[in-house]
Formats: sequence, C-alpha cells, structure tokens
Amino acid sequence: MMKITQPMDDMQWHTLIHNVAQYYNDLTIKRGFQYFKQGRVHQLMMPDATRIEAVVEGTENYQVDILLDSLSASQCTCPVHTNCKHMIAALLKYANLQERALHALINAHSTATFKQTVKDSPFAASNQTAIQRADKKSEALAQLKEQAQLISTLPIPEWHNLFEQCILPLGVNSQNTHYTRDALASIYTIKPPLLPALEQLFNLHAHLFVLGKLVTPSKYQGHNSNLYMGYHIQVAADDIQEEIQQIFAHELTDPVEPELWARFMETLAYLRSHMLTESQNLQYYTDSYFQFWYHWIHPNPLDTDIYLEELQHLDSAKDELGTALSRLPWMLAQSWMHFYLLQDHQAWTILQTANKAFTLPPDHVLHFLTILYKAEEWPRMTDWLMETGPLLGSHRKANLSHYLVYWEALVQHHPEAEPHMWDTLIQMLPYSSVIYQDKLLTHHKWRQWMDYQLSIGVEPLDFRVPVLQPIEKNAPELLLPFYHQAVERYILHKNRDSYKAAVKLLKRLSKLYKKMKQEARWEEFITAFTRRHSRLRALQEELRKGKLIS
Repeated sequence: MMKITQPMDDMQWHTLIHNVAQYYNDLTIKRGFQYFKQGRVHQLMMPDATRIEAVVEGTENYQVDILLDSLSASQCTCPVHTNCKHMIAALLKYANLQERALHALINAHSTATFKQTVKDSPFAASNQTAIQRADKKSEALAQLKEQAQLISTLPIPEWHNLFEQCILPLGVNSQNTHYTRDALASIYTIKPPLLPALEQLFNLHAHLFVLGKLVTPSKYQGHNSNLYMGYHIQVAADDIQEEIQQIFAHELTDPVEPELWARFMETLAYLRSHMLTESQNLQYYTDSYFQFWYHWIHPNPLDTDIYLEELQHLDSAKDELGTALSRLPWMLAQSWMHFYLLQDHQAWTILQTANKAFTLPPDHVLHFLTILYKAEEWPRMTDWLMETGPLLGSHRKANLSHYLVYWEALVQHHPEAEPHMWDTLIQMLPYSSVIYQDKLLTHHKWRQWMDYQLSIGVEPLDFRVPVLQPIEKNAPELLLPFYHQAVERYILHKNRDSYKAAVKLLKRLSKLYKKMKQEARWEEFITAFTRRHSRLRALQEELRKGKLIS
C-alpha cells in the first residue's frame, strides 16, 4: 500500500461527508464498512490530490477509481459499476489513513435523511414561509461572507462572533458528533481565501470555537468545577480534540509575518484564559495550549522575551482569577516557560511542588523528554531523566516503559549516562521494579538482578523458565543461593505441596551442579540434606519420586 501523501483539510472532509450522504444509500455504506473492517482494501494510492485508486477484494478483486470532486463519476469494475460498497470501503480506508473520525462517513446518509424527514414533516412551515426563510438565510450568509473577507484584519474575538452567527440556524440541537460536523460545515462556508499560515489559524479557531460549545461550563456550574459531560458530548469533544492535534501537527507553512503575529498572540491569550479556568477533570484547553507552544510558537519565536512575557501573564492570573484559577495547568505552564528559557532548576522545582499537590499528567512530563530527544540535547536530557523519573515513579498510571525508552536512546547516544540510569531506577523503586529487572537482564547484569531477587524474597518458581535460562547459561553459580534458600523455605511449610516444590528446585540444582562440573559437591549436599530431614516421610517419598534418592 502506498502511503497517502495528499493531506485532506477540514473543508474537504466535510465536503466528502456531504457527497457520500448524497450519492450512497445507508445499506451500501454499511456493507462497505464491513468490507473495510475485514481488511479487503488493498493497494490504495492517490495519483493526484483528487483521485483515489484501490483494489477491493469481493467475489473477485475489483479496481476502484474514485474522483473525490465527483463521486457520481467514479467507477468500479464490479457489476454495480458505480455508487457501490467497494467504493465506500476504499473511502473509509482513505479517511482512516487521514486519521479522520470514520463514524461521520458511516452515518452520513442516515443523518442527512433524518434532517430531511424533519424538514418535510407535517409540522414544517408552509412552502411560502420556507422560501422566505431560505431567502433570509441566503441573505444572512452573504453578509457573513462579506464580513469574513476582512478576517485577516479582524481580532480573534470578532472571528468567534462570526462563528456564532454561522451556527445560529442550527438552533439548540443536541451537542453530539452530528452537531459538531454541522457547526464546522457552517463555519467553513464563510471562509475566504487566506494565506497558508492564516488559514491554519482559521482552522484552529473554528475547532476551538466548536470545542467551547461542548465543554465550557454554564454560568450555573461555577468556575473550576468538575464538569460532567454525557457520553455523546465527550465523544464529540474527543473527536474535535483529535482534529485540533492534527492541525497543530502540521508545521506552519510560512514564517509568521509580524502583522500576523498579533493574531497568534491573541490566540495565545485565548488559550491561556480557557486553560486557567478549565474544569479540573478536563484537559482540552490545557493540551491545546501546550501544543500551540510546542508546534507553532517555540519553533518560530521572535525572541526569548515571549517566554518572559508569558511568565508575567501567568503570574498576574493568580491574583486576577483567585479561587477560579486552575492551579495544576497554571503550574505546568510556568514550568514550560522556564524549560524554554533553559532555566531547568526552576522548572523542576515547580514540577516537584505540583506533584505534591496534584497528580501530574504523565504525558506532560514525558513531553519534556520528547523535545530534548528530538533536539539531541543529551547532557540536558540526562538531568531531566533523573529529575522526572521519581515524579513518574510515584504515579500509579504512568507507563514507565515509555520513560525507559528515553533512557535507552540516551545511553545509546551518550554512554557515559548509563550509571545515572541505574541510580535513577533504584531511586524509583519499588515503582520501577518491573522495568529495573528487565533492564538488568537486558544489560546482562546477572549478579545485580539476582541480588535484587534475594532482597525482595521472590520465589524461583514464580519465574517462567525462559527468564532464568540466560543466567543459567552465563552465570549458573548465581542461581545456587537463590534455589538453596527457597528449598529451605519450602521445607519449613511441612506440607505435601511445599515438598513437591522443594523437589522441583532440587532437580534444577542437580542440573546446575552437573553443568558446573561439581557433581561431588551435589552428592555431598543431597546426602546431608536427606539425612537432616529423614523424619519427614512425605518429603522422603517426594525425593524418591523425583529420583533424587533411591
């Protein structure tokens, strides 16, 4: 399969949803979805930005040729020839590669049919009234388009005022995925031709505006409360957030011109204000704030004063917002500014303070490491790994395997950092126990691994045989005390099961002594062992069954 190299913007996506609803019935879409799920789409490629070619496996392999600008003119070699399930399967594969929400396509026809049913119901207005309303709507849209021509000169709040007028015809529909699709489609109808960087900013604010309709608490809920969202609202909000991340992931196509920089600073102020008052159980604006800095501001700063100015804004917010301030994102934002200013000790102090009062999001902590890894700042990355390890280690939901990946990359490029890795992993115990043990085995540190097992009292039989095989092969003598101590513990239980476990380990010991060519030492031990426990008849029986004694 050829990688899709033609990105699809939001306007093209909403157009595709509309066209699918118009040209394909619900049954065809559902059948195409089944084909997509079964992995029947192969060799999908795009000869150009408006054309998709693919092979779809059906009764036989069919060639699908889709014109995105004209679905009705698209063709398939199946008996249906056009508007078939094979085309839908290919379109879903295309949308999936573009990381779009597939359910919008899957439900496109049913959603459009529902809207038309409501429009044509007996309760609808008379035809004359409908025509009048359509005229008014058309006139209002024309006025909005005219105002939108001035987007580049309008401040950001005016953008959002335009967006608000765009969605007025939607009324107070249920806030779900269908609502967000309709809202975005309405907003994009007024978008004028824009310079690339400004268009990216427009796309961002269109999504931020719709996100606000979903997650902003009402005035009756109070500030900084835990906002409860229904399932459908949360699904819609998560979809919008994914699209916002995709917007950020595309680097600014052009350097930000000084006259456009004001719009970026207004965007920063917008994100900051929403982040600092976001409900405690949400992170939508918090994530967008940090993504904005990481992808768009930090790579294109005019100078370092921007970080100092942001620290001043954050400091002022504490007094301005008072109890309405969401303190965790506020502290995280300060740590990021110090990080960008290379003031690492200040950043660490803030993170440590925040960790005592809140649960630090592991993704935010790991993101510092991501930046340093991409920049190949190995000595600085060493310090950050040492400082952030304990913060992650105390977090029960943290995926420490991701953290370990950064250590592995660091040691590969900066071998002198390895002693710091071991010190940090030991400092993080017991939270780092699993990755610490795995790391010791990976680095063939057999003695340290064995010393750790003895210190925590782990039973040898708790391990699968493949785990111990490398030690048995490379350092078998280390297993002797591990097995001997466990055998003595089993004997103290004085029951049949414990005797069977002891014999199992004794048989392993016999093989180890033989491997080490110390058979005489083994015979001396097993003779003394049998004599010492001669009164334990059940144990003697198990020893005979195991053919350890005659």
